[in-house]
Amino acid sequence: MIRVLLVDDQRLVRTGFRMLLQTQPDLTVVAEAGDGGEAIEAVSAHRVDVVLMDVRMPTVDGVTACRRIRALPDPPRVLVLTTFDLDEYAFAAIRAGASGFLLKDAPPEDLLSAIRVVHSGDSVVAPSTTRRLLERFTPYLPEAGPGPADALTDREREVLLLVARGCSNAEIAAELFVAETTVKSHISRILTKLGLRDRVQIVVYAYQHGLAR
Repeated sequence: MIRVLLVDDQRLVRTGFRMLLQTQPDLTVVAEAGDGGEAIEAVSAHRVDVVLMDVRMPTVDGVTACRRIRALPDPPRVLVLTTFDLDEYAFAAIRAGASGFLLKDAPPEDLLSAIRVVHSGDSVVAPSTTRRLLERFTPYLPEAGPGPADALTDREREVLLLVARGCSNAEIAAELFVAETTVKSHISRILTKLGLRDRVQIVVYAYQHGLAR
């Protein structure tokens, strides 16, 4: 059973999410919070696997809450929700340790799938929203010179760029004519060489270092 904490300053939104999650046999809502401060307290008081976190909230916003939650011992995974107009908040949340983001108007099946993916230890990087988010703020990112990416092999660099485009392991395997297990091995080595946590950080790294545009 995946234990979910719902965090949104709108009670009606939380009610909608709760009703959706209650239809799933493997998901349960263990607590709700109206802002980031309450979310931090709830994580300390309950066993939580995944935090479904709104980004823009009063008092303590989702970015601050995400950073504090991820700093806790054995923290839950955080999945942030945003709208296109607030994409800078989503990026900040990912840098603060979130495992991915979804638009608030995503189809219910996408939200349910994202919760399960995040719980499994992977990250959610939706191709369309990733491109729109990153293209908007890439011009404002600092230029980066040669870095650890120089240690990547040509094939690992190919995989990194495909991840940055939002491709799944299956899509990368098809593109490069290799097995999915091989793709997973490449991604594991990329994470190790670059000192990154997950796929989301690979995407951010690629854009920050000018490897993807």
